[in-house]
Amino acid sequence: MLKISLSSVPHSGVWGEKALVAYEAEGAVVHFAGEYPLRRIQQAARQLQSQGITQASLDGEGWSYERQWAFYCGFATPKAEVQLRWASIDEDELELLNARRRSADWVRKVVNATPEDMYPEKLADEAVSFLSSIAGEALSHEVVVGDALAEQGWIGTHSVGRASSRPPVMLTVDFNPTGDTDAPVSACLVGKGITFDSGGYSIKSSAGMVTMKCDMGGAATVTAALGYAIEQGLRQRVKLILCCAENMIAGNAYKLGDVLTYKNGQTVEIVNTDAEGRLVLADGLIAASETKAPLIIDAATLTGAAMMAVGTDYNALFGLDKALVFKAQQLSDLVNEPAWPLPLESWHQANCPSYYADTANSRVQKGGGMGGASNAAAFLSRFVDTDNCGWVHFDLAACFRDSADARWAAGATGVGVANIAAMLL
Repeated sequence: MLKISLSSVPHSGVWGEKALVAYEAEGAVVHFAGEYPLRRIQQAARQLQSQGITQASLDGEGWSYERQWAFYCGFATPKAEVQLRWASIDEDELELLNARRRSADWVRKVVNATPEDMYPEKLADEAVSFLSSIAGEALSHEVVVGDALAEQGWIGTHSVGRASSRPPVMLTVDFNPTGDTDAPVSACLVGKGITFDSGGYSIKSSAGMVTMKCDMGGAATVTAALGYAIEQGLRQRVKLILCCAENMIAGNAYKLGDVLTYKNGQTVEIVNTDAEGRLVLADGLIAASETKAPLIIDAATLTGAAMMAVGTDYNALFGLDKALVFKAQQLSDLVNEPAWPLPLESWHQANCPSYYADTANSRVQKGGGMGGASNAAAFLSRFVDTDNCGWVHFDLAACFRDSADARWAAGATGVGVANIAAMLL
């Protein structure tokens, strides 16, 4: 393993004072002097990995928890299984690093998998397997598949997924460490699990479709967040709901002009079959509200508009409870997973009008028109009992990179996992 040490001063030798990494006889030295030291450490790790280094040992002084995690984020890659030995730190912090890595590695595994391999039932199976390995007998689950979804009233997930030869799925996981079947549910997580998104009849271009295996990033993120929270000692009952489907084209696909009637009575006109994530999440949010949990968190790779607003370094936060959204943002700073609130008011619900239903699922404009991310969040708010619970929506602009950059390899990043886990603790 290549030994990696830290230095807080610029390199003074042959590599030059601007060097991020300098090689010495004992190994490599990461020079993180300057602004944003965690970003510089992550960039250095990315540089080392891009040079073919896949085995590293963090050595010497200065390797705090945050700095080690920043290095790991830059060192991980979908092309190889990297080996990273943590520096000697407090035993509790070491356990936390290992737990966080297990969750992040699982996210990378399922999000980066090919859409041929990661289909709705497979995603549900992987989620149950991952959480069972952590929670053991404290975990139970229920799966509703295919036409049974329509029979039970989960119209959004069924409509989006019915054109695929691989059926849609709604997975409900119950983590109940109390052992009391009547214990109240303290929180409910809801994830968008679109394992491949063609756009449906509002079909995407090839360039827009090529990375759409990542459209289940929300489901992966909330699952990993629950696992990470459990490993940190979560002792309250939490439910997880994943709404999984492939959005495909076939003779039985849902169509523009269809009107869906949800279990809570809301009617939705389909004006864009590529605005499908909110349709499946609506089912999950109704189910979450039925648990009477005081906290509901959903996560989704929902809109390109959020990425246009905050870029790919931040996730976007929405909610009608401003104090709760502010708490989510504060926790994002604490765990170094940047997130930023975008506007959401109840009147945003009127921004997707329909002549034939209570609302349309978007606007008949490119990208859903102005304020598309806020309008999508407002659509979701129709399906949450916001009078009786706190609700936060994460639009995961930072959870996936279409291509590699100076800090991240291409693919899933895991950004959002620790933020949502912190909300549960």
